[in-house]
Amino acid sequence: MKNKHPVPTALILLTLSALLLRCGDSLEPAGEEGISAKMLPHEWMYAQRAYPHHQINLAIQQEAYRQTQAAKRNNHSRLAGSWENAGPTNIGGRVTDIALHPTNQNIIYLGTTAGGVYKSVDKGATWAVIFEEEGAMSIGNIAIAPSVPNTLYVGSGEANGELASGALFGDGIYKSTDGGATWTFKGLHQTQHIGRIVVDPQNADRVYVAAAGLLYGKNQERGLYRTTNGGDTWEQVLFVSDSTSCIDVVVHPQNANILYAATWERIRRPWGRQFAGMTSRIYKSVDSGNTWTKLTNGLPADSPETGRIGLAISPSNPNIVYAMYTSHPTFNYFAGIYKTVNGGDSWTRVDENLNANLFTFGWFLGNLRVHPTKSEDVSLLGVWLYRSLNGGKIWQNATLGMHVDFHALEFHPQNPDFIVAGNDGGVYISQNGGFLWEKKTGIANNLFYTCEIDPVQPQHWLGGTQDQGVLRTTSGAENDWEEILFGDGFQVIVDPTNNETIYAARQFGELYRSEFGGQDFTCIFNCPPNGIPGLRTNWNTPIVLHPANSNTLFYGAQQLYKSTDSGDSFFPISPDLTKGQHPAGSLSYGTITAIGLAASNEQFIYVGTDDGRVQMTADGGAFWKDISGGVPDRFVTAIAVDPTNPLVAYVALSGYRQVDYQPHILRTTDGGTQWTDISANLPEIPINDIVIHQTYPSVLFIANDLGVWYSHTSGQHWDIVGDNFPATVVNDLDLHESEQLLLAATYGRSMLKFDISQLEVVSTQTPAPAVAPLLIFPNPAKESVVLSFSLPGDARGSVQIFNGQGQLLQTMQNQNFRQGLNEERIGLKQLPAGQYLIRIQAGRQSFSGKLSIVK
Repeated sequence: MKNKHPVPTALILLTLSALLLRCGDSLEPAGEEGISAKMLPHEWMYAQRAYPHHQINLAIQQEAYRQTQAAKRNNHSRLAGSWENAGPTNIGGRVTDIALHPTNQNIIYLGTTAGGVYKSVDKGATWAVIFEEEGAMSIGNIAIAPSVPNTLYVGSGEANGELASGALFGDGIYKSTDGGATWTFKGLHQTQHIGRIVVDPQNADRVYVAAAGLLYGKNQERGLYRTTNGGDTWEQVLFVSDSTSCIDVVVHPQNANILYAATWERIRRPWGRQFAGMTSRIYKSVDSGNTWTKLTNGLPADSPETGRIGLAISPSNPNIVYAMYTSHPTFNYFAGIYKTVNGGDSWTRVDENLNANLFTFGWFLGNLRVHPTKSEDVSLLGVWLYRSLNGGKIWQNATLGMHVDFHALEFHPQNPDFIVAGNDGGVYISQNGGFLWEKKTGIANNLFYTCEIDPVQPQHWLGGTQDQGVLRTTSGAENDWEEILFGDGFQVIVDPTNNETIYAARQFGELYRSEFGGQDFTCIFNCPPNGIPGLRTNWNTPIVLHPANSNTLFYGAQQLYKSTDSGDSFFPISPDLTKGQHPAGSLSYGTITAIGLAASNEQFIYVGTDDGRVQMTADGGAFWKDISGGVPDRFVTAIAVDPTNPLVAYVALSGYRQVDYQPHILRTTDGGTQWTDISANLPEIPINDIVIHQTYPSVLFIANDLGVWYSHTSGQHWDIVGDNFPATVVNDLDLHESEQLLLAATYGRSMLKFDISQLEVVSTQTPAPAVAPLLIFPNPAKESVVLSFSLPGDARGSVQIFNGQGQLLQTMQNQNFRQGLNEERIGLKQLPAGQYLIRIQAGRQSFSGKLSIVK
């Protein structure tokens, strides 16, 4: 039975208020996606890719896209296997825009936040992706030319200013003249985020584009653009400043020379935002954008507090225009609905009972729509869908059981009772004017952060998602997923010894445990509303179960925490392993982002941070060594340790290079003393996860921002996995070896699965040894070393030390060794610098290894 976790609205608001106190001032992360989900945002998607330069190299991203596409084409010629959709298709993700064919009610187009464009030709019963290989998968807006309905314009790059937008930017305008069957790139390459596209109702070649521009920073390629030749050339007809977006534009339905544009001053930083300013305004043009007039009469005066503005023009009475204002540089609170009945000459604030629909998310929401034939029927798209039937005076919640966070709403021009709405939960259709809504399924566009295959029941798949909580299927089917923990879901772990025990994390590391197979969860660490004072936790906090001991759990904050009782209690086993708290005072930076555990030796632990540090311990946390030397200063996304040798580890990095070549995956064979770049032929884009095949450790899988790659040579060369993976971000991988199942968590296209038996090379590799060799750490050493080895049974023996010439220098007799892992620390103070051989005799087994001593 699905656990819905109902929460009273009052409690939600109380939690929201408490969490906002954590933010501090406008330099802090503040309110994100909607009241149903994360109560605070985080710049995780962008910060991960932009650290330390706070920018993303667009040219490198595009070169990586070309390289990835070429690799897929090459794989296709070799029949290298295909990915399959794993779902969910019954739980929708964010829809950014909707376009309805003006004369055929069966045809619907959907834009998604990172999954491309979908089309239905049967009124939403089935859907097909029609835009995924052409360009950027993040969609800002879709527009149909009313006079030539097979002509579509797509603006790539969601413009809602949320955490993923700066990392999942667009690459310009695309055009189709055959209903989406084929596409042509039409320029505006550097606009990055598109707020709105409107097409002259009588002329399909005259188009206006509201370009939001770069989110994290300033650029000149923003404002309002116009084309009169179908996108062959563009003019920037409205430009206010390099930090002022054009976020909305509406055109007079009978006279496309008349248009209104809303500008929005906004700059987002990895540690906060300034989403308001003096240049947030409404402009009007009566000459197709050649000249503009700033509208003022009755509207709020220019203010540093003015945030995002939404516009809507009445199709039946174009002299009536509505404007939604927000106020506050961080939160964009609702600040009123304004209305003109004389084409913008004067305005009046008309709302009387509407004040909470945007909460602190006005920068993420706030679109308006007007009924095609009733100028007094206006809808506000906020956290909920609100509707007024009297020109904006009295408003009522019209959400009617739908998901929250609305971004799209369209009335069909020939049948206004047919309405299509899009929000963070997918797409809904009403056939009776909005009194009843039906959710449409069949769209796999969820935003996954993580994935997990139940080790015991591999048809059980789980994952953490944006705004949809922790999801699970118990059949492996794509259409029967359910939410088992609400909020934003992140790390999910199923205990391999008892799959009734499931650990799941929400945003900022709220850690929950279910002992009933996911039917009920209890918060066990960093619990809301207050959490642990002073704890710095990443938006995606790493939580890892030890592969050799399922009672042992690790949790990464600024320190590494450990539990030996399945999460009943936690204690720190490290100092602050980061570079310290961010100067802005944020509690979500300067955090651990990756934890690597050695299955062959519980004492070896590797840790990576969001500020470029990699550290390790060989004694369970008593002593930590900074092994960042040789590792580029980048956000550490993942660490994996060889299953048989704890000195062999891999570290994956995010970020884009600025000038020179930038490795994104490195390997060490000596516990981090030295690192080797094994990026080889991989695209130079962020790597988000590493998986080592436990049986064949030379086989590696990595997830990056455009797909999944593998190596069967420990990283000397890489091949792309499959030939049909959509060009979208892969945040996480999980591998079930006996089932040969590889699961990929994508940010925009739900989960995808791959049968690795299609990669015949996997079964040709050398299996891992059953017993680990002698490990000597640290090496080189000064005063002492730890000798680590495993035995099949108890035994007595000795430890011997030889010099470089083979002379026996020291023997430690009558040692009692035990079955399993053994660790022996020996002193070296009496030995001079040089090369030595250490040999252990344990019963009939012998181990040996070389040691370097430095003084």
